[in-house]
Amino acid sequence: SFAYFTIKDRLPQILTRVIDTLHRHKNEFFEEHGEKGVEAEKRAISFLSKLRNELQTDKPVTPLEDELPDAVLWNQYLDYQRNLPNGSGEPSWFQSPWLYVECYMYRRIHAALAQNPPIDNFDVFKEGKAQNFFESQEAVIALCTYFQELLKNIKDLDEKQLQEELFKLLQVSLWGNKCDLSFSAGEDSSQKSSPLQSLENMVPYILVNDMEKLWSLLVNAKKNRTEGSHVRVDIILDNAGFELVSDLVLADFLLSSKLADEVYFHGKSIPWYVSDTTKHDFDWTVKQLGSANHMWMSRCGINWEGNLKKGVWVFCDHMFWTLPHDFSSMSGVAPDLYADLQKSNLLIFKGDLNYRKLTGDRKWEYSVPFHQALNKFHPAPLCSLRTLKSDTQVGLKPGQGEQIQASEPEWMINGKYGIVQFDAGL
Repeated sequence: SFAYFTIKDRLPQILTRVIDTLHRHKNEFFEEHGEKGVEAEKRAISFLSKLRNELQTDKPVTPLEDELPDAVLWNQYLDYQRNLPNGSGEPSWFQSPWLYVECYMYRRIHAALAQNPPIDNFDVFKEGKAQNFFESQEAVIALCTYFQELLKNIKDLDEKQLQEELFKLLQVSLWGNKCDLSFSAGEDSSQKSSPLQSLENMVPYILVNDMEKLWSLLVNAKKNRTEGSHVRVDIILDNAGFELVSDLVLADFLLSSKLADEVYFHGKSIPWYVSDTTKHDFDWTVKQLGSANHMWMSRCGINWEGNLKKGVWVFCDHMFWTLPHDFSSMSGVAPDLYADLQKSNLLIFKGDLNYRKLTGDRKWEYSVPFHQALNKFHPAPLCSLRTLKSDTQVGLKPGQGEQIQASEPEWMINGKYGIVQFDAGL
């Protein structure tokens, strides 16, 4: 399965890159922290080398030994895996659910640094994320330019034109999800060309297209808004770099077109899945744009800084997003987060990992309804924007998946197909 290939090849590659990154920063650690920095780097590398060996030799998954706030929840989850009625007793790297061991690896990478001050705040994936951003410059410029031109006459657009623009920016955000560094094991995956030029040709590759439903939801929310109430959209983010810029443009469009009054962004509280967005990445991206020497890029960045200051954009990073649990257990594990999401009019979940957690990462029949796969996770109406990079997909028409499978065996993992899949909730 694709899961086997991931654990056998991709994850050890990612660990090797992390070790190499720490090694290359040795001098920097020495300059900043003296011998203590070098000692910490050695300890972190030895911890990670041991982790790589455990993974490659299919050792049992061990409890976390650090004092970080989520350690108790992780260790409880390990007990849960040990006691599964159909499990093999002692979870090991190759005898466990893929979602669990993959999340567990990233949590252990975090522990390797967190337990080794003074380098405990070093993000081993930061360089790759910055590189993806800089290598996508042309696409970022094209998108910011298009958007700033659109803003000039957004007030004059009729409903049909607004809908067209929303659909365009949803698609840019959807295909922006191709820029995923954990999928390419850290290899370059930047967006090189203008993302707007190829949208027409990509439409046939959207296997589930519920954009009309999103539009009706937003328009109705706007019309039924009462005095003092706000239309709130939440975007559960995926990758930093070009994808994040495409999400920020979409969010700005929602505000500027008055389809939403506030947007909440949900990122990761620790470095995660190589290119996932942390608060640092979010702030850094807005700053980079604001200080760019390109007029429309800097206009975007300055406006977005303003949105954050005014509080119409809010960034949150709840610890739940970096736990191994699928979302159906959110109301039990993180009731505060679930209650917060219930205040939203629409939740947009970006990317593959979020989709796997929405659907419990199971091998569903392709035609199982999305609502059923969500397993009672319904805090608010929600939508998944994802390009397919793992073998879980639901909500297709009968025969649709089988038909693609016959001509393209890799369709579920090559990132060529996408979905805009909506569930109205209860």
